[in-house]
Amino acid sequence: MNIHESAENYLETILILEKRLGSVRSIDIVNELDFSRPSVSVAMKKLRQSGHIDMDDSGNILLTESGSRIAGAMYERHTLLTGFLISLGVDENTASEDACRMEHVISQQTFEKICEHIKKSDNSLSGDLRWGEKSYQR
Repeated sequence: MNIHESAENYLETILILEKRLGSVRSIDIVNELDFSRPSVSVAMKKLRQSGHIDMDDSGNILLTESGSRIAGAMYERHTLLTGFLISLGVDENTASEDACRMEHVISQQTFEKICEHIKKSDNSLSGDLRWGEKSYQR
């Protein structure tokens, strides 16, 4: 399924906030991304309509199976690309910003080849390919 980069970013942000906070509400997304409440509200409505999120009676945002799959893929790409760039000597902030842009445009083939390269070249970094997970902030 082809979705917009902004939807991928929202889904990834929901996943990150869920890991950090346990549950996610729209205001958490507003605060995390520094977007306006109306912008986040419109985005959440679109994500609900497309079947990527649900909301419970308390206003908690829940990723659906499709939303979780997309968010997980973006998160994996982001953390791997960030770590890879850091291992090349790029400072952490620049690496994270560049990875955020790259994660949406890199082909699956290229991403898989980068993963293979990392596994072959440096086992200490390959682990579960989740560099920077503790410090990752959008």
